[in-house]
This record gives sequence, structure tokens and C-alpha cells, in this order.
Amino acid sequence: MRISGFSFAKNAVKLYFPLKQAIESILPIVDEFVVAIGDNDPDDTTRQEVESIGSPKIKIIDTVWDIDKYPRGTENAHQTDIAKSHCTGDWLFYVQADEVIHEKYLPTIRQRCEALLHDLEVEGLLFDYKHFWGDYDHYHLSHGWYKQEIRIIRNDPEIHSWESAQSFRRIPGFDGKDYRQQEGTYKLKVARAHADVYHYGWVRPPRTMEKKTKALATIHKGKEVADALFAERAPVFDYGDMAKIPRFEGTHPHVMQEFIQRLDWEHQLRYGGSQPDTRPLFKHEKWKYKALTWIEQNLAGGREIGGFHNYVLLDR
Repeated sequence: MRISGFSFAKNAVKLYFPLKQAIESILPIVDEFVVAIGDNDPDDTTRQEVESIGSPKIKIIDTVWDIDKYPRGTENAHQTDIAKSHCTGDWLFYVQADEVIHEKYLPTIRQRCEALLHDLEVEGLLFDYKHFWGDYDHYHLSHGWYKQEIRIIRNDPEIHSWESAQSFRRIPGFDGKDYRQQEGTYKLKVARAHADVYHYGWVRPPRTMEKKTKALATIHKGKEVADALFAERAPVFDYGDMAKIPRFEGTHPHVMQEFIQRLDWEHQLRYGGSQPDTRPLFKHEKWKYKALTWIEQNLAGGREIGGFHNYVLLDR
């Protein structure tokens, strides 16, 4: 059995993505790791960061992004598919540039891949998520944050990244253009991985977080619209009252320790107090989502109420 890791990135270092840590977190259990690196800005060092890992398992594919051809976030899916197309494993382990796997889960993940290798009904493995917010001591349990996602898939040419690369679908005869198409696509049948993804996409210095948010808006809405949306915004991202976000009491992946030690923006975060929010509320701050979160956590055993699931969960 062979496992390939894969990912994509552009300006990852400049935008404070822990790409190197994401790769290193699964490197022990993969036979190769393919990463598609886009046409970074001149002041970005993403390629050098990946090369510094120094592993013969790593294969870099240089790419050029075209958000006019792949709008509404689908360039992310296109880049994911590019990396996927160079993988040679039986199973393909996808980690995005802000997703890290704790080392405690690696034996379980490999065992699940081995156990399900010949169960061809299983097309992928489903991971649980921990979404960190603002710093490394707070994470979201609130309704509206996706609780599971597919991160291991079979090496099947009909399986493609979907929409803005959050997930995967089976798309027979895909022409490689519309990654948001629904007609003629099929949800994957998956089994649980019994492992978590640690998602650090919302942990950055506030000024860098605002730049990353604008970069994301540019990919999804185009540069002109993003420039207009952010013209009147403050240059520093406001995470809101951190005291209202649940505290994380566990341990972080070992590969993240050096990255975590860089945290030097606590003085820019709010931990309690009565300072009013002048920006639009985040979903988790709205009463509807607060009520749903309370019901899920106190009456439903943590199970999500409603919501869209892009998979068919098998009992395996």
C-alpha cells in the first residue's frame, strides 16, 4: 500500500500559512508528498520553505494561477487537482496549507488505510475538525463551522476537488473547467478516519489576517470587487471578544511548536471587556447560531443540527 500526500499554495509564507508544518505533519506516513506551488510574489519564500524540509519524498510542481479562467474560488480546486494528478499512491492524503495533523493520529490513520484498502465501496476517509481562532488557546465549537471533511481519497481519476477545494466529488467525464458544477456529480462514500484535522486558517497576526481575508476575497470575487470591499475596512482584523470562544485544553501537533512560539499579537486581541463591535457580526456571534450551538452542545451530544454534508457516511 502506498499513500501520497498532496497540497497547493501561493504566497503561503507571506500570508502566514503553516505550509511547512502541514507537510511535515504527515510526512512520516506518506511515500511521497506532491505540492503545487503557484507564481508567488517576488517577496514570498514559499518555495524555499518547502525545499528546506529536505525530504526526498517531496515533489514540487510549479504552476501559474488564473482566477479569470477559474473564478469564485475554483482556482483553489484547480490547483488541488494539479497536485492530485501527480500522485502515485493507492490513497491520497490531502492537507491544505493551514491544516496540520497531530502525530498521535498517524498510526490510526495508516491502520485505517490498510484496513479499508480492498473495501472498494469506501472512496475516502472523513476527518473531524478543530478550528482555532485568534490564538492557539481558543477554538470553535459553534454551529456553522464545518465539523467533518474528506481528506483522504482513493487515487481515482474521476474524483476531483470540488467548489473552492474544501471537499471532493466524483465527476465522470469532467472537462476540468467548472469545479462548482453539481449536475452529474456524486458525493463520495466515506468511512471515519477517527482522527482530527487542526485548522489554523484563522490564527494570524491581525494585520496579516486582514491581508489573507482580502486575498481570499480576491480569489472568490475578483480583484476589483475585493479592492472595493476592503477600501473602507480597518487594516487590522478584529477577532471580537476572545473570552466568548471556548478554550482549547489539549496539545498541539509537535511540528507546530516553533510556529506557536512566534505568537506575539496577544496585546492586539480582546479577552473580555465591554468594547462594542463596530463591524458586522461573525456567524458565531449571532443569536441564531448561538442558540443552535447551545442545543448541539447540551442536548444533541455535539451532533450538528441540519447543515450540508458533502459525503455519504458508511458504517465501517
